[in-house]
Amino acid sequence: MNNLAKRAIFGSLFVGVLIFSILYGKITFITLFLIIMNLSLFEFNRLIQLKSSFPYILGNLLFVFANALNVHDIPSRLLSEYAGVALFLGFFATFISILFNKKEEAVDQLGKKFLSVVYIALPYTLIVMIPFLNNDFEYVNTTILGVFILVWVNDTFAFLVGSNFGRNKLLERISPNKTWEGFLGGMIFTIIGSYVLAHYFTKLSFVNWLVFALIVSIFGVLGDLIESMFKRQAGVKDSSNMIPGHGGFLDRMDSVIFAAPFIFIYLLLIS
Repeated sequence: MNNLAKRAIFGSLFVGVLIFSILYGKITFITLFLIIMNLSLFEFNRLIQLKSSFPYILGNLLFVFANALNVHDIPSRLLSEYAGVALFLGFFATFISILFNKKEEAVDQLGKKFLSVVYIALPYTLIVMIPFLNNDFEYVNTTILGVFILVWVNDTFAFLVGSNFGRNKLLERISPNKTWEGFLGGMIFTIIGSYVLAHYFTKLSFVNWLVFALIVSIFGVLGDLIESMFKRQAGVKDSSNMIPGHGGFLDRMDSVIFAAPFIFIYLLLIS
């Protein structure tokens, strides 16, 4: 099987599983993203050469406490009361753990552990809370599905426009293939995509989908660049080879995990 066929097959499988989990119900959606979060933590910890169980403990505590509320139909506004306590206890345990590290490694280890939680676990927790951020605190699958559609539109057209018309490098020292033309092309088509989504996913207005499109276009690209920076420092092309032809889960989710917190904040403000 050549690389193009492998990329098409496994890419379609990944997208299919993702869409099915979102549409089938909140339990499948939350469960899938809990699994993907842990796989992404594994990939990222390997990139930064962190051998510790604490990012998994902290990340899973935060994710489970925050989203257990949604599973049992308790409003997400209680996040600060439950997940906040879990996160504090996890951070406290992390501080205790560094007492047993070598002195010269303590600060470095602490920084990596916090980075792993903030960069991976926290965004995944917020991604799963996005479809519950509405006036009725109900699971609205079209909200999160629309976010992923916008991300895919942005990635696809940024690549197509950049490959054919790209001349001016966006940030060459981090990602030599990204161009301003690709960035603007992705943004334009994502805005068009938001207009289309507003006609089919009517739980949110066009203005809201437009804001989503702008967030995805700007912060999604930043997320891609940040992951490229980590991979460049680690001297690897992909975060892993778990998805044949596509690299790792972090490679597929880097745009979403950086854009999601800003979408979460926006929905929190308008809910």
